[in-house]
Amino acid sequence: MRLYTHLNFGGNCEEAFRFYEKHLGGKITMMMKAGELPPEVKAPGSKNVPPKYFKPVRSSYLYLAVDSAAEAERIYRILEKGGQAGTPIAETFFATRFAQLRDRFGTLWTIIHERPRPQV
Repeated sequence: MRLYTHLNFGGNCEEAFRFYEKHLGGKITMMMKAGELPPEVKAPGSKNVPPKYFKPVRSSYLYLAVDSAAEAERIYRILEKGGQAGTPIAETFFATRFAQLRDRFGTLWTIIHERPRPQV
């Protein structure tokens, strides 16, 4: 079984991906805009999808587990700017840091630095 995540953006996909690449340590290895698709796979009118058709995701979170509480705090502060916190970052019984928020691009995130688990 494979699980793939597909994100949609309201006309600002490249901006969002460049932002994530810069602040989350990723690397974009390939990017193709709808207008760059080969003619045989283009849907009519697919050059640019108008932002008015974009609907933010309502129930799926990207789950980002990090290696330290400090890293969780850093990422939360970056993603929170221009976004909306659902669960502000805090310590919980299961994590030294846990938060859920929607960033400025409409992406829902869960950020966690898990508590060490006891060795069995």
